[in-house]
Amino acid sequence: MGNECSRTDFEWVYTEHPHVERRKTILKKYPEIKKLMGPDPHLKWIVIGMVIFQVISAYYVQSLPWWAVITMSYLIAGSINHSMTLAIHDISHNVVFGNKYPLYNRLFGIFANLPIGFPMSISFKKYHIDHHRYQGADGYDVDLPTDFEGWFFHNTFTKIIWLFLQALFYAFRPFIVRPKPILKLEVLNLVVQVIFDVAVWYFTGWKGLLYLLVGSIISLGLHPISAHFIAEHYMFDQGYETYSYYGPWNYVTFNVGYHMEHHDFPYIPGSRLPEVKKIAGEFYDNLPQHTSWFRVIWDFLFDPNMGPYSRVKRKQGQMPSEVISSDVPIMNT
Repeated sequence: MGNECSRTDFEWVYTEHPHVERRKTILKKYPEIKKLMGPDPHLKWIVIGMVIFQVISAYYVQSLPWWAVITMSYLIAGSINHSMTLAIHDISHNVVFGNKYPLYNRLFGIFANLPIGFPMSISFKKYHIDHHRYQGADGYDVDLPTDFEGWFFHNTFTKIIWLFLQALFYAFRPFIVRPKPILKLEVLNLVVQVIFDVAVWYFTGWKGLLYLLVGSIISLGLHPISAHFIAEHYMFDQGYETYSYYGPWNYVTFNVGYHMEHHDFPYIPGSRLPEVKKIAGEFYDNLPQHTSWFRVIWDFLFDPNMGPYSRVKRKQGQMPSEVISSDVPIMNT
């Protein structure tokens, strides 16, 4: 069954997460970082190109044998669709059209959602804001695994299963930990996605549709890009709850590896996060960081200190009002 996890509970702390104070300190020394905030004019064109590419690919694979469809689904659709979920992550921070046009950002997120095959853009936005405001807070941050996950997936074999099923846990965990009313935009997201999926099936058959759907499911589980789920917040070093990665995978993940920088400055688009590191490098250079996402997966599976319980968790119900800095917007709906 593999190495048994030594942890039997989360790492409980009674302090605020570090990003608020570091943000204030960095801005005091480098106020020019505020100029990096605001919309990314290139993001929408990249996303449009990705959607078009996936539609054309779905049409193309209908003439291929099933083994080729599945292979392309893992290698191509999986990589692009997972990358698209990270584009949606950026979009959820209103970096396409800016905070003045939140509805435009939500609608564009629904468009970006199309090749993924499952409606997730609006729901992701609804819960992701809590992840920033209440990072690690029990009952608020649904990015944290549940106690069941920590208890059940406790050795190498079960952790492999947990990684494979990651997409399901991310999809259903919010309904258990922090259920919220369904939004009208979530209904719209669902309706638009069903219409798109039916259209793909009608024009490309089951091969075209499964190329997209299977790619999404696999890419959010046992796929190299999925390492970022573990790399971002799992406690590889005692007491540290957010980690950055500066390697080549950032080129296809909208710089999600710059995760410490992202949590310090959530309204700076992913494309500009390397500039934050460049300007304020002394605040990040000496922090623990990952050098390989493959090593992240290996260590998570085989290190007995690592497992779903390897997260920093807070008992406080909510953060103080200072968490949302008045001069640095986190996200607006």
